[in-house]
Amino acid sequence: MTDTTSSIVMRASGLVKRYGHVVALNGADFELAQGEILAVVGDNGAGKSSLIKALTGALIPDEGHIYLNDREVNFNNPLSSRLSGIETVYQELAVATQLNITQNLFLGRELRKPGLRGALLRQLDKKGMRQQAEDHMRNLGIRIQSIDQKVETLSGGQRQAVAVARAAAWGKRVVILDEPTAALGVRETNQVLDLITRIRDRGLSVVLISHSMPNVFQIADRIHIHRLGRRASVVSPATTSMSDVVAIMTGALAADAVSSALIIPEAAALPERS
Repeated sequence: MTDTTSSIVMRASGLVKRYGHVVALNGADFELAQGEILAVVGDNGAGKSSLIKALTGALIPDEGHIYLNDREVNFNNPLSSRLSGIETVYQELAVATQLNITQNLFLGRELRKPGLRGALLRQLDKKGMRQQAEDHMRNLGIRIQSIDQKVETLSGGQRQAVAVARAAAWGKRVVILDEPTAALGVRETNQVLDLITRIRDRGLSVVLISHSMPNVFQIADRIHIHRLGRRASVVSPATTSMSDVVAIMTGALAADAVSSALIIPEAAALPERS
């Protein structure tokens, strides 16, 4: 990443979520800069999923505040966050395998034909959707044989690319990806990582939840380390080793033992990435 002036597009402070005696979020904080890839890492049970669900309306926190472009928001469900420009791709592939690529990209947001045919007869603008789908896939550099292919005929990496492409098509501010390279081979993983980088380079902010440290260090601009239901630290992969990140995750190393990469509002400077 070469742009060193970034503003915070999304942040949260003091998020708390309790399930009886179990505390899933324990005063969690979060900050995402405009046009960055922020990796969220943590051990199993650290609260990463609860954090993401709280940010996207799939979970309503008991306490805390969430801000989008410095305006406080209260997402009551995932649809409300989508309407605010936040798209999420969950670990389970969110694609309909029996539909083709165009139908998947416009699933639930189909275009109607103009005029009475669309308004009264509710006819779909199949030609318009197909053209937009072709343009979108081409602009993202996703190679496929035909936009009319059923998703079931695609490889695992191509299916994930379709899911990510749909998020990029509709996400106006933030794209959140939950383990997008899980169960993919090396080649397909690299293809998806390249796609994520291209999405970032188009100006969208990307949150990457991943257990793969090599993937995180390959494309992340900053790393949010989550531990015991809250943010333990935010570090730069350019100045922090992989072993130190793992040590902070497990509690073997104190968070203040490494340099912090927390954003300072109105004076943020993300590390330059080659």
